[in-house]
Amino acid sequence: MPRGPKGEKRPADVNKNAVLIAKIATGEAADDVPTPESEGKNAAAVALGRMGGKARAASMSARKRKQIAKKAAEKRWKNVR
Repeated sequence: MPRGPKGEKRPADVNKNAVLIAKIATGEAADDVPTPESEGKNAAAVALGRMGGKARAASMSARKRKQIAKKAAEKRWKNVR
């Protein structure tokens, strides 16, 4: 769900959400989306975090990826009967 100008979730009530959208459109309220850098996070760490699983998968062999996937599938289907 989209977040409001101060990071809060937008109202679930249709009327309240309409009022908020009208205020944003008229400029009474700002619709700023905080960036990781503005929240005090390290830009390099954020970039590495976005790579995450892709970088990890690229550094592994196909055999190792298969082992991890097999283990995950076993855990996922362990209690399903």
